[in-house]
Amino acid sequence: MDWAQLAVFTFTMIGVLFWFRSESRSDYRELLMYIKSMDKETKDFHGRLCVLEERYLQIITKKS
Repeated sequence: MDWAQLAVFTFTMIGVLFWFRSESRSDYRELLMYIKSMDKETKDFHGRLCVLEERYLQIITKKS
């Protein structure tokens, strides 16, 4: 193997490494967006449950 082949091989491996890293970053960004949307939905659901609990407690205290 001469030096030119070694250089081409090395640069190819470095390019593949950077390409995989950029792909993993975009996957990570998509995962973060998904987690943020799930967090928002969870907070919304919790807020609805709190409203229902308050209504239930108001009904129970009026009957007593």
